[in-house]
Amino acid sequence: MKFGFVMPSGNVHEAIQFAEAAEEAGWDGFFVWEPVWGNDPWVTLAAIAMCTQRLRLGTLITPLSRRRPWKVAGETVTLDHLSHGRVILSVGLGAPDTGFANFGEVTDRKVRAELLDESIDILTGLWRGQPFNYQGQHYHITETTFFSPPPPVQQPRIPIWVVGAWPRPKSMQRVLKCDGVLPTVVGADGRHQPLTPDQIREMKAYVEANRQLDSPFDIIKEGETPLEKKKEWATMLRPWADAGVTWWIESMWHAPSLDKILARVQQGPPNNLA
Repeated sequence: MKFGFVMPSGNVHEAIQFAEAAEEAGWDGFFVWEPVWGNDPWVTLAAIAMCTQRLRLGTLITPLSRRRPWKVAGETVTLDHLSHGRVILSVGLGAPDTGFANFGEVTDRKVRAELLDESIDILTGLWRGQPFNYQGQHYHITETTFFSPPPPVQQPRIPIWVVGAWPRPKSMQRVLKCDGVLPTVVGADGRHQPLTPDQIREMKAYVEANRQLDSPFDIIKEGETPLEKKKEWATMLRPWADAGVTWWIESMWHAPSLDKILARVQQGPPNNLA
């Protein structure tokens, strides 16, 4: 299991400080969230890339329905070269209550899902290089011959992690096209339910039975290992590791202060599961 940390708040200078502390403390990845309006994640990650050597870097998450996929393709390729191949792109539908309507973004779930699917196809195609053409319901692209960037450092592509709702067939079909899943569970009533290790096993078995790609596949679990409960970390994480989780993302979304968050970063990842 690898261990990442997602920065829940703070400005670009604080994000750089926290990322440097994360690398020194032994974390494997550092992630930032992508707001509708706020600190730009890609500028922030570019700054972090210049100040670190080893950390995997990415967003958690990028709602592709409100992004031009060709712009995201260029941003990720540029950052992949800047960081010498350390980028992970996490995508999903996003949370409409974080300002979508305020800025006129699409809020309809079905349309956002269609835009997400087409965007994943476009990202993958553009990363492969020209000539590239695409005719979808929402996006129409013809090949270009000018200013094409080089392919990503990472091959066959920059890893794409996607939010996957188990056991929703359409959502899980989307997962099969990607390189990792950020799992969530949706009941028959449409409400989200707590995730269990057994459901991770079910999702893992589904992916192994149906995925056609031969690239590595990650299963990501967000959670919190409180600083004051260090003795319990192994007990908390071992069931998830045994079920097949490959990345644990420390997510202190409700921490009372940046000082608390920095202290947890400096304490290091919960990687002693013995």
